[in-house]
Amino acid sequence: MFGILNIHKPSGWTSRDVVNRVQGRVRPVKVGHAGTLDPLATGVLVVAVGPATRLISLVQQMPKEYQATFLLGRTSPSEDTQSKVTCLRSVAQPTLADIEAALPAWIGDVEQRPPIYSALKIHGRRAYQLARQGCEVSLPPRIVSIFSINIVRYAYPELELSIVCGSGTYVRSLGRDLAESLGTGAVMSALNRVAIGRYLDADAVDIEQLQATSIKTQLLSPLTAVSHLPQAMLSAEQAEEIRHGRFIAAAEVNIAGNTSFASTSGPARPVSGAALTPGKNESRGPIIAATNPLGQLVALLGARSPGRLGPLCNFNPC
Repeated sequence: MFGILNIHKPSGWTSRDVVNRVQGRVRPVKVGHAGTLDPLATGVLVVAVGPATRLISLVQQMPKEYQATFLLGRTSPSEDTQSKVTCLRSVAQPTLADIEAALPAWIGDVEQRPPIYSALKIHGRRAYQLARQGCEVSLPPRIVSIFSINIVRYAYPELELSIVCGSGTYVRSLGRDLAESLGTGAVMSALNRVAIGRYLDADAVDIEQLQATSIKTQLLSPLTAVSHLPQAMLSAEQAEEIRHGRFIAAAEVNIAGNTSFASTSGPARPVSGAALTPGKNESRGPIIAATNPLGQLVALLGARSPGRLGPLCNFNPC
């Protein structure tokens, strides 16, 4: 098995629960997911099966779209309704115009302090585990990318937002920061991930529909995970060279997309899928998705020497 599952994660399930369900259907094939969803959340969970697990980091970097509901005038340790909620007294009750005026400040590359109830690790332990034990947790702020925020509905205390953001963004923390800028607090009461890149919740498979007898038909092509990369269709001879780890001449490869190699400072070494960053290899050149004459993904290529391409990772599509 070699492909991607677009699964609708129901509320109350952890992302690991979903992976375990898939693993039980495809064992001993390897399984992994791209982008954790909290148990409260619903929506798209992209699960990679087989060699596609090496593409997870590429999927994680795709923009994500959420529908989030917040309750204003409240706070909680977890920044959502999954821990004790405290109603704030004598705080502002922002108007719709107040919120509309505040939103532009939170669009772009913004500094965000992750919630203490998160899966981030501190000295090898999950932050949420330490927080639940009453330990003092301090997580440094980091830069996240917010592409758009739109108000879907506002009827105080409920505020529903549509958010498109980059990898690593905590939506509940975005609600917290927005509320604080308005002189109040907020807890997230609902979250649905509408999309990761082109993987839409509207097209997602219900977790209960995953059966060992039908899962192969529900797998999406691994090419869906690399659609944003430059593409190259190799000849049978070129594909065979790449399969054996050998280099091919870049000038003899028909590549669609921006593939300038001028910035490469030296040959790149093969890397694992987890180490791949979207669109670039270790020497800052482009990553190229290579297919064979049958249209199957066979490798990710990068500049390995001047004028030569070689495999960063190989796949066996058959």
